[in-house]
Amino acid sequence: MKFGTGQSITRVEDARLLTGQGRYTDDLSREGMLYGVTLRSPYAHARITSIDISAALDVPGVVAVYTHKDVAHYGVIPCLVPLSGEVQTPRVLLADDTVRFVGDGVAFIVADSREAARAGAEAVWVDYEELPAVASIAAATAPGAPVIWAAAGSNTLFDWQVGDGAAADAAIAGAAHVTRLRIIQNRVAPTSMEVRAALGEFGEDGFTLTTGSQGVTSMRRELAKAILKVPVEQVRVVTHDVGGGFGMKSFLYPEYALVLHAARDLGRPVKWTGERGDAFQTDTHGRAMESEAALALDKDGRILALKVETWSDLGAYQAQFGPAIQTMAGGRIMGGVYRIPAIHNLVHGVVTNTTPVDAYRGAGRPESAYIMERLIEAAAREIGVPVDEMRARNLLLPAELPHANGLGLTFDVGNFPAVLERAKQVADWNGFAARKADAAQRGKRLGRGMAYYVEIAGGGGTEEHADVRVAADGTIEMSVGTQSNGQGHETAYAQVAAAKLGVPMEQIRIVQGDTSRMDVGGGTGGSRSMAFGGGAVLVCADDMIARGVALASADLGGDVDYADGLFKARSSNATLSWAELATRHPGALDGRSRYTTHEAKPAPTFPNGCHIAEVELDPDTGRIAVTRYSLVDDFGVLVNPMLVEGQIHGGIAQGLGQAVIEDIVYDEAGQLITGSLMDYGIPRADVMPPAVAFETLNTPSPTNPLGVKGCGEAGTIGAMPSVMNAIIDALDGQQVEMPATPEKLWRLAQRLPKAA
Repeated sequence: MKFGTGQSITRVEDARLLTGQGRYTDDLSREGMLYGVTLRSPYAHARITSIDISAALDVPGVVAVYTHKDVAHYGVIPCLVPLSGEVQTPRVLLADDTVRFVGDGVAFIVADSREAARAGAEAVWVDYEELPAVASIAAATAPGAPVIWAAAGSNTLFDWQVGDGAAADAAIAGAAHVTRLRIIQNRVAPTSMEVRAALGEFGEDGFTLTTGSQGVTSMRRELAKAILKVPVEQVRVVTHDVGGGFGMKSFLYPEYALVLHAARDLGRPVKWTGERGDAFQTDTHGRAMESEAALALDKDGRILALKVETWSDLGAYQAQFGPAIQTMAGGRIMGGVYRIPAIHNLVHGVVTNTTPVDAYRGAGRPESAYIMERLIEAAAREIGVPVDEMRARNLLLPAELPHANGLGLTFDVGNFPAVLERAKQVADWNGFAARKADAAQRGKRLGRGMAYYVEIAGGGGTEEHADVRVAADGTIEMSVGTQSNGQGHETAYAQVAAAKLGVPMEQIRIVQGDTSRMDVGGGTGGSRSMAFGGGAVLVCADDMIARGVALASADLGGDVDYADGLFKARSSNATLSWAELATRHPGALDGRSRYTTHEAKPAPTFPNGCHIAEVELDPDTGRIAVTRYSLVDDFGVLVNPMLVEGQIHGGIAQGLGQAVIEDIVYDEAGQLITGSLMDYGIPRADVMPPAVAFETLNTPSPTNPLGVKGCGEAGTIGAMPSVMNAIIDALDGQQVEMPATPEKLWRLAQRLPKAA
């Protein structure tokens, strides 16, 4: 049908967003609204000896100044996956006696304008006693290092491991060849276009928080239960349009509770909007890990074992999901879809006096793929086997699936060798030598890098709900418990519903982001939305049709059939439309449906693919250009191929950005050096390749009714290792760590033989 699933339809939400009619949190205004500003610590580690707010209260327009004593009765921002047992790192709303990173909140100033609130913040006097800081993994784990959390006795809060260490050690000891690499994955800032903002209101029904989020339901639950300590029914969370999330907007931040406290205390709405400096200092960062990795091979270049030990920088506090990112989220996918008899993965969780680290696009999966793809390409180079052949020898074959990877995951379906071969064709693999020779004639060095990735997607529980209401004019409004951050949910869900119901897409309206409309849902993250939200839409449409058939049968006096938006009586051919049924039976077509995975168990999907990058290096300047980028992915069924390709382009930009330009840097005292867009580089159009050759070779997922696998994070996962492997190839195998800046590459290029 027109505009059904599988078709590239332009996004229905774009007309609103491109004409300035989007509704972002900072766009909102309320009568009598006040403005909040957070005063932040300038020290990475210090004891607060006193705070004087009297001068701030004298600033014209300032209404209130809150410090820890005013909000001490609230709970702390919870860590939902504490792997450290009894060791807690409680993050209070405003620092009590100690600040632990630059940006830790010390006071919250409320005024009748942003300018007055800022002036009030500058007038607060805080007396600090600076303490020794540890701003890196090396500093935090050094003998005698200052301990950030005294109860832990160490800055290493946990040691998590999975796999068979003894088997891996034995295989490494007897291997014909072992490749070893130390791999550093740089800390990055999410840098969403829309900064965080929050509007707090309080009334007879309780609290209302409006904020850009990746899902209102879990935020409401944790806000009510863990922080405000009120029944969940007394808290409403609303999200309108969101200008990018990338994991960071899944989480609670102190300002979300502070605006609610101030709104209740002052009896007026209070809005806080962060500035870009707030974002760099306090939005959860991503990656930040160092690994020692070993890959053991037999004499034929087949993998015998993989052993990885990682030190993961958690920042100053264990963030909401931070401890799980390099462990349960990414640690179990280590090794990818290669045939590896023995794997062991050990992760140390280390706290430092820096911004907390949590999920960032891919959330552990890019990190794991990066380690494996750097290793396998280095191993191929060391033993003299072509990098494509090295992968082909070790990729799992379709006949070997399902396959348990030894780390707790079972890969279900896929044709990894076919994807690899098709990617080589798309990339014109055999034409590389000629392109490399042409670059050499121009004084440039052309490198090629490959990466075969797999992702574990579809996380966030085992169920999702959809709720439908049918208006008298036939408009079908469906509410789903996920949240678009720019992915195009309003379009994709409407396509699924339209195809199932046989009605025009224009008849369907998708609603997200209001706990008063949908109070259950897993939110958006881990590429789960289409698998779970799409499944809920399908179940909801089925239930809706069943209700409609029952009503139409009673009205038309006999059995009816449903097709193309009409209920037709078999005996008379009389028909009823959705609008007619809704008019006759107000509310009777409405209902909520629940989609659950098979046997109510987690049912992950495994998007996978092969990315191939070509990078031209100018040895005289160290500058690189990505001249070609090709990929073939397996995403299962594509609901909207155009949306998928857009997600891939965005993911490549973020992976490429981390590879060559992005880097959060702290000095030894924990001061943030790259705390603005003057200092922190993000990818621009001129960093991207001139074109992206994108194809899919799909095998439908058996875990959900749509057969989808997810695509939102895949571009990032494939881009980081393929681009870095291409750069290393251009350097004749010299290893370099992200970001591969011109200064680094120029120095390495000076070691290369000069062109004749």
